[in-house]
Amino acid sequence: MTEYDLWKIFPRMPKKVMVGDITIRDGFQHEEKFVSTAAKIFYGQESILAGCRELEVTNLGSPEGIPQFKDAEQVMTAMKSEQFKKRCARAKIDLDKDVMLTNVTIREPAVDRAIEMKKKGIGPDRILMMVSTDPEHHFANSGTTLSQYWREAERCIKKAADAGIKMCGTVSTIWGSPISGATKLEDAVEFTKRWFSIGAFDIEHADHDGSANGADVYRYFSMILDAMPNPEAHLCHLHETKRIASQSVLAALQAGIARFEGTLGGLGGQPANFLDDCPIRGTGEYYYKDHRFVGLVTLEDLLVQIDELGIEHGYDVDRMLWLGTKMEKTIGRRLRSEAIYNGRTAKGGNPQFGRPGLKKLVEKVGEKPGQRVPSEWPAEVKLGDKWGPTAAVWKK
Repeated sequence: MTEYDLWKIFPRMPKKVMVGDITIRDGFQHEEKFVSTAAKIFYGQESILAGCRELEVTNLGSPEGIPQFKDAEQVMTAMKSEQFKKRCARAKIDLDKDVMLTNVTIREPAVDRAIEMKKKGIGPDRILMMVSTDPEHHFANSGTTLSQYWREAERCIKKAADAGIKMCGTVSTIWGSPISGATKLEDAVEFTKRWFSIGAFDIEHADHDGSANGADVYRYFSMILDAMPNPEAHLCHLHETKRIASQSVLAALQAGIARFEGTLGGLGGQPANFLDDCPIRGTGEYYYKDHRFVGLVTLEDLLVQIDELGIEHGYDVDRMLWLGTKMEKTIGRRLRSEAIYNGRTAKGGNPQFGRPGLKKLVEKVGEKPGQRVPSEWPAEVKLGDKWGPTAAVWKK
């Protein structure tokens, strides 16, 4: 007999997950207009009040390359402010203990900046550096060889730890690279081990161009948890370029992954090479034919998916759907969330859409309320010896 309980089929599958919000960093980095400082602060703070406990706030790299984040210190100041801490306290959230604020610090000068901000009381709890298993993709992002970068990361982890800052080590191009194509999952497993060997706090496993599919995601995360069986140490970061990322989310859950992240409206992607009315450096030319549809998994839809699986996540989903509707006004276009329009499955139905007259018709024809089949039919269905197609044509 088939086992119907998904958690018995996949015993590693979690019943509680952590879902991070990286909208105001990764989401906004791809926008070709400057998103106001006030908007960044609003969405970051509102997300926390709606249940987010892992928020990626900004990028501390040079504003020359990514001027979207020239207001990094202003945003972090607001996120660490006494005023916001009081708002959180009224909502029974201890901002210092319950929430982890992350800044991206791809290179050492950005790490040094994070440490200086920490000394001023506005620094992040966690920073992030990134390697790609594809050397070409890594060079495009960091301007170094992999060997050079590993040495730099090792130095940065030590100095960050001395300052009380955790380091997340990102492994990218796990399922493929937009520059070099196919990659090996085994290389990403090795890179994960190397991050931990030099002191990384946790690992972001990243599909940065939507190359992943469910089968390979399940295989990879099974390999990861076989080698390093601590679900809290591993974070799944997926992009949505082909509308198939939901299968990868489910596959990651089935493999045992319990940490995910996304962006409101599915925003994000490669850093913009244009801002407002002027071309900028970014990371060069876009990898995609249509750069409008290359963002992350949609946070609203991801929360609905996890919520309807019955998995605990800690968010007020309706409040996040409300935020998603506001984000479309902030960005000025239709974004990629379906959930902000269609919501969650209505367990109680929508009686207002029912056609009037069924009750009277049931009474008129002499049926019982709730009757589903003719009264003379047997209560138990019995199949005949022959049923269905006589030849499995679809197999040919």
